[in-house]
Amino acid sequence: MSTEQVEIETKYDVDEHAILPALHELPGVESVAQPVEQNLEAVYFDTEGLDLAAKKVTLRRRTGGDDDGWHVKLPVSSGERLEIHHPLGRVVGKVPIQVVRVVRVHVRGNQLAPVVTLRTHRIVHRLLDADGEVLAEVSDDSVTASIEGAEPQSWREWEVELVNGSEVLLEAAEPLLRAAGASPASGPSKLARALGDRVPSPEVWELPKKPVTADLFRAYAGAQVEAIHLRDPEVRRDLPDSIHKMRVATRRLRSALASYRPVVDREVGDQLRAELKWFAGELGRARDAEVMREHFLTAVAEQPTELVMGRVAGAIDDHLRGVYKAARVQALAALESERYFRLLDALDELLANPPLVDSGRKAAKQLPELLQHDWKRTRKAVRRADQAEDATERDHALHDIRKASKRLRYAAESAEPVLGSTATDLAARAEEVQEVLGEHQDSVIARELLRQLAVEVHLSGGNAFTFGRLHAAEEYRGDKSYRDFLELWPALKRP
Repeated sequence: MSTEQVEIETKYDVDEHAILPALHELPGVESVAQPVEQNLEAVYFDTEGLDLAAKKVTLRRRTGGDDDGWHVKLPVSSGERLEIHHPLGRVVGKVPIQVVRVVRVHVRGNQLAPVVTLRTHRIVHRLLDADGEVLAEVSDDSVTASIEGAEPQSWREWEVELVNGSEVLLEAAEPLLRAAGASPASGPSKLARALGDRVPSPEVWELPKKPVTADLFRAYAGAQVEAIHLRDPEVRRDLPDSIHKMRVATRRLRSALASYRPVVDREVGDQLRAELKWFAGELGRARDAEVMREHFLTAVAEQPTELVMGRVAGAIDDHLRGVYKAARVQALAALESERYFRLLDALDELLANPPLVDSGRKAAKQLPELLQHDWKRTRKAVRRADQAEDATERDHALHDIRKASKRLRYAAESAEPVLGSTATDLAARAEEVQEVLGEHQDSVIARELLRQLAVEVHLSGGNAFTFGRLHAAEEYRGDKSYRDFLELWPALKRP
């Protein structure tokens, strides 16, 4: 079984003659436990192209010390990493599949093999408070790194890792350690130091002060690709809201590829949009079931007790649990598919070599035109809803309005670095329309589910009365959201 923790630490380079200062003088530290000596061996795995190291991700098999096992470390923020720990098991030279899946978004179908072996003689000093609780661990490490075909490297470093202490302790430790001869570590990790310049340097790109339209597309698309990379391991670990956040990133990118068609090659963009639509669909059923379960948990609880006939909440929850379980299997299969790996490759290529067809127009002049185009698209959908001949046709049209307003919202958000508050206000108004019509679409789906379950209950000889009440409540929710939309639409003015 895997475990997770956020690792907050600082590292320092020291020479062989440096002596640790008096650590009990640090704030909150009452005493320092007797030093513990450890001999650690860590074998780091990566692809031939060092794809993990390039993303500042580490994967190792470590023995010795208190936490033997397979470790994956993912960057969270400056100075923080998420460490995921798996038991050692019987596998030695090959990474277990459950560990591979955590880093699959980076390695895809490539093989993982040992790249560095680190042997560390460690002396651990645990800093304790008045109650004997461990605030932090200060490790004095003598390290030897071995890489096939290269001379071994050796160095010494000090590492301060928080356990139950605050970052105030980390900040106070720095001047104390530096006064004892330490200096900030030359690399973010032992692995990075061992690999040195073998690690591919990621391209550093920033939005110019006076961007052209293509620059805005690249910045926005880059943020969504990064979000997909971030959410992939979260979806695999079934973290709350992870599927939703990953779907949002795919939708934002699909919208950008459509809104920025004047500057992005249409054929390439449409192919990517089709693949992103496929992938979002693979995630969608699990997310929809998740949302519906949360909604009905409240909706049934709000019914008067005497009007709840039979096992209503349980029947709905059983059905949606089954849908979610099957849909999650489908989503995980998609994440392990060659089609998904090729999509990730295509997204990398999109950022590395954007397929631009018109990259010279200034963003400040062209962006209003793009936003106006998306607004007109939304207005056309509104007209179709006004002309609908029945409720079903109107429901479809309202769903189209929702999708169009979402695209307008995302386009406006992408324009904020140039158009400022004008784009922010437009995005906010479009989001209001999107959310109101999201309520409407949810009510449409909920009504169909309730009708299906009511028929099943009736045919089995049960009482479908409460399902009818819930259906009526969903009709009211849908009608109300439509009225709310009619009030909001006039405020969504032409950009």
